[in-house]
Amino acid sequence: MPFVSPEDFAKQKIGAVQDYSILAWQAIANFFSRPRYMADVYTQMDLIGVGSLPTIALTGFFTGSVLALQSATSLKAFGATSMTGNLVALSMVKELGPVLTGLMLAGRNASGMASELGSMKVTEQIDAMRALGTDPVRKLVTPRLYATVVMLFFLTIVADAVGIAGGALVSVTMLGMNASTYFHSSYRSLEYADIVQGLTKPMFSAFIIATVGCYFGMNTKGGTQGVGRATTQAVVVSSIFIIIVDFLVSRGMIGIFGR
Repeated sequence: MPFVSPEDFAKQKIGAVQDYSILAWQAIANFFSRPRYMADVYTQMDLIGVGSLPTIALTGFFTGSVLALQSATSLKAFGATSMTGNLVALSMVKELGPVLTGLMLAGRNASGMASELGSMKVTEQIDAMRALGTDPVRKLVTPRLYATVVMLFFLTIVADAVGIAGGALVSVTMLGMNASTYFHSSYRSLEYADIVQGLTKPMFSAFIIATVGCYFGMNTKGGTQGVGRATTQAVVVSSIFIIIVDFLVSRGMIGIFGR
């Protein structure tokens, strides 16, 4: 990696932030004007949502199972194993469900977007689209953005439900708890603020996954090696942003709702 002076490094990063902001704004604005390429949106919904469903379901199920197993062991020392359902439900809905779903989609879809668009970039297909009068951002980025936002919302709900079910399975079969007590305590522990917080985070995570993945794909340079670098950068940057934004959203929601 060649040495770059601090001034040039700062200019590069500021320029990257500017380019990313322009791309994200264009992707949002394009949906409110024609043409909308709805067929591409539905195709991306199938690839992102249905294609990710097995991975998200497995992740949510075993996360809930491990959470119930570990929490019951700790709560047993205080004679509060009946609170296992409360802990699993709150943890999955408020934090683990949205964050793990976002991270799994970042690994699966941000990398896919970066590699697909990066391959189109280095083979000059994107330049050909511009030459034919098609806006690449409208055609390639906007459908991926809106498909990711919609599908991550529902995938998070699936992860939450499957995680709570996984916790119930472990609690009933391995810990000897009553299933009715588990589900009743899980239901009673959740409040409106918890649901809002858990379903707000996927919106931000989806925006980060789609825009970061498409940004690195659209700015790929250096042939096939550049595609590999763009794929890696998309996963790393989107995962870091998801964790940072998760903290900020959690802090804001706690400030608003008090929990």
